[in-house]
Amino acid sequence: MSVAAEGHHLIDDALARRNAIVLAIGQALAGANNTVLIATGSIAGAMLAPVKTLATLPISIYVIGLWLGTLPVGALARRYGRRTAFQIGTVFGVATGLTCCVAVLYGSFPLFNLGAFFCGLYAAAHQAYRFAAADTASDAFRPKAISWVLIGGIFAAIIGPQVVIATKDLLPPYLFAATYLAQAAIAVVAGLMLALLRIPMPPAVTKANAGRPLSEIARQPKFIVAVVCGIASYSMMNMVMTAAPLAMIECNHSVADAALGLQWHVLGMYVPSFFTGSLIARFGPARVIAAGFVMLLASAGVSIAGITLWHFWVGLTLLGVGWNFAFIGATTLVTETHRPQERNRVQSFNDFLVFGSMAIGSFGSGKVLATYGWAAVNEIVFPVVLSAAILLGWLSLQQRRNPAA
Repeated sequence: MSVAAEGHHLIDDALARRNAIVLAIGQALAGANNTVLIATGSIAGAMLAPVKTLATLPISIYVIGLWLGTLPVGALARRYGRRTAFQIGTVFGVATGLTCCVAVLYGSFPLFNLGAFFCGLYAAAHQAYRFAAADTASDAFRPKAISWVLIGGIFAAIIGPQVVIATKDLLPPYLFAATYLAQAAIAVVAGLMLALLRIPMPPAVTKANAGRPLSEIARQPKFIVAVVCGIASYSMMNMVMTAAPLAMIECNHSVADAALGLQWHVLGMYVPSFFTGSLIARFGPARVIAAGFVMLLASAGVSIAGITLWHFWVGLTLLGVGWNFAFIGATTLVTETHRPQERNRVQSFNDFLVFGSMAIGSFGSGKVLATYGWAAVNEIVFPVVLSAAILLGWLSLQQRRNPAA
């Protein structure tokens, strides 16, 4: 066991391993809660919306909730500790299922959108699990801890759809009513799991230990590059992923083919987490991010090259793996830009920027696909990812000249 003190910050890899396992299980359950909404939101929206064009509005509302929840989660964690902030998120996870169930029972579209917004707030909390796993980790173990948490996403991708399949018709004639009750129950179990989390409370914030102003931290070249890489990887992945199912159907592939394509994509997103952390520990975050960018560009190239089933499946798989490498690498890079007492402010600000870009990608994806086609969606990947890659290359050159940078 490696235990050391860094100012007021405890370094304990044994505790970090324990927390990473707890948070990985929590991620599987909390992620399943969100997966339920994503899998059913547009279908329920079509049933409840006054006009069919609003059917996907609940998914967009969910993304807005995710975006707007990032800063409050950081503020709560800074004041009351990670576990309390995460348990408040759990309350919104339970509220998601209960609100959506009532919305289906009473046929209320506004109420369903409120439930979707609650789901976004819950997602903002569990997206921070990856940072929490690194709180007591040493520099060597930190990327592995982050990766372990994201492994939970594999199980979230399995649990969520299976819950929908098993419960969708249990309360006829109200489609998904029982599903949303099960969704609330999953959040309760996730909350019980989080009770096992053991992260030291942050020291009380005073002028003496408040750390640097956020504006000073955000001006660091490493922070800027980390955020840009996070934005490039997440926004482009989300934009292409959102458009892919509809594009496959428009290209005369079946709904089952589209579902399998997304399954391969999700596996690509999370399965590499078993070894991404080890790769970052060995080669550094910059090289792993660069490898992720190569795969994102390869994904776009494959998708532009043709519209056969295999073009879609291979493109979506590469998209997932590229996101995994680039996003975990960018997350690790962010943790190198702040001091222990600054971590909650800096991490929540990073997520606010990254998930804000995700919201833009979510709203813009459908319009680009409808107006310009599937190839155009993928063509956007090239300038965005290449711009981030140029910045990453510049940072790497600066660090070679000045290792302390």
